[in-house]
Amino acid sequence: MFTYYLDLALRSLKRNKVLTALMVIAIAVGIGASMTTLTVMHLLSGDPVPTRSGTLFYPQVDGNPTPGDFKQPLDVMDYQSAVDLWGAHRADAQTLVVDSPVRLSAPGVNLPTLMPSMLSTTSDFFPMFDVPFRYGSGWSADDDARHARVAVISDDLNHKLFGGRDSVGQVLRLRDTDVRIVGVLRPWRPSPVFYTVAGGRFANGDTADFYGKTQDVFTPFFTGLELNDGNFQQFTCWHMPERPGHLQNSPCAWVRLWVQLGDAGKVAAYKQFLDGYAAQQAALGRIVRPQNTRLRSLMQWLDYNGVVPGDVRLQTWLAFAFLAICLFNMIGLLLAKFLRRSGEIGVRRALGASRGAVFAQCLVEAGLVGLIGGIGGLGLTLLGLWLVRRQPVAYADLAHLDVSMFVATFVTAIAASLLAGVLPAFRASRVAPGLQLKTL
Repeated sequence: MFTYYLDLALRSLKRNKVLTALMVIAIAVGIGASMTTLTVMHLLSGDPVPTRSGTLFYPQVDGNPTPGDFKQPLDVMDYQSAVDLWGAHRADAQTLVVDSPVRLSAPGVNLPTLMPSMLSTTSDFFPMFDVPFRYGSGWSADDDARHARVAVISDDLNHKLFGGRDSVGQVLRLRDTDVRIVGVLRPWRPSPVFYTVAGGRFANGDTADFYGKTQDVFTPFFTGLELNDGNFQQFTCWHMPERPGHLQNSPCAWVRLWVQLGDAGKVAAYKQFLDGYAAQQAALGRIVRPQNTRLRSLMQWLDYNGVVPGDVRLQTWLAFAFLAICLFNMIGLLLAKFLRRSGEIGVRRALGASRGAVFAQCLVEAGLVGLIGGIGGLGLTLLGLWLVRRQPVAYADLAHLDVSMFVATFVTAIAASLLAGVLPAFRASRVAPGLQLKTL
């Protein structure tokens, strides 16, 4: 029966090509606009570490000694709190994170001095975040303790300096110190760059920087502090440090800490440890709000910071509003098309076709319009994403159609067309055959 309805639908669409074209264009334009913005939203709001996100947590301790009623702790920690918690080793793995620009050159490489971004972190960073390596590996915990002069570099920097070949063992000069390369990453671009996310809800909707590229140089945490002292930026300070940029003993929050916890029991135990640490520091007079601690999962932390840019959210809502307008237009066109065929429908009803059969036939025709419109919408979606990639925003090069959104394009187009076809099909199925036959 479906094949028969499909044949009737094809005949009907060919009979009035102008009306068919208008319906296809309406659904194609609506699908193209909505799926372009939805694809961008999907890419920006996805899980940046799908293999580990369920075990990654971001602890917070309120180290601000300023009196006042603060509902949330600061997004980052002061140096002492972060290092104390990291050094306690109460999680399955833990890593400190702080980034800064650094002056870089490579002896023997004929390139001018570069100013890439450097991430100072600890050895657990790479296994915790499932960071892929092309050559070599990360450094060891002993290297952290010894403040070893070693580094891992990105795939981009490796191509720029060494033409993409295995550069493990080569020397980089960071400011005035030589470090030895121990690892080279594969292309790695978590979206967003979650491990440096902080302060997103204070960014007035401008969180696009979270979708930039990862750092080009990774060094052991304490090594980085020694090599690049004076170039680290504070998140906030209770009062001005004596030497801006020299932050180890300053009254500033500027260090991030991530921990990995394998199950709910470990999460509860670590939260208890976090509360205990804050209470201990309060007894020492260093912390004034010991009860103000948090332990958010990775996805909770991203949601809390509102990492999806506000303009992308707005564009998505506007695009779906435009799709709704297109659907209303399609409803009107389908009503006009079906009711013009009242005589034909009356004959079918008089020959024994049920109201359900007429309703199904009309829905098949609406669904076929949606399928054709989906093909057009796919082309417009690809065009829209191409235009997004030409925009001067950090996430532009991420705008590509993946398999899930390819399928969603057609599902949305057919579903929208079927929804638009319900009312016209219902009206067509209620045509009185006797009245229509009198007019023939």
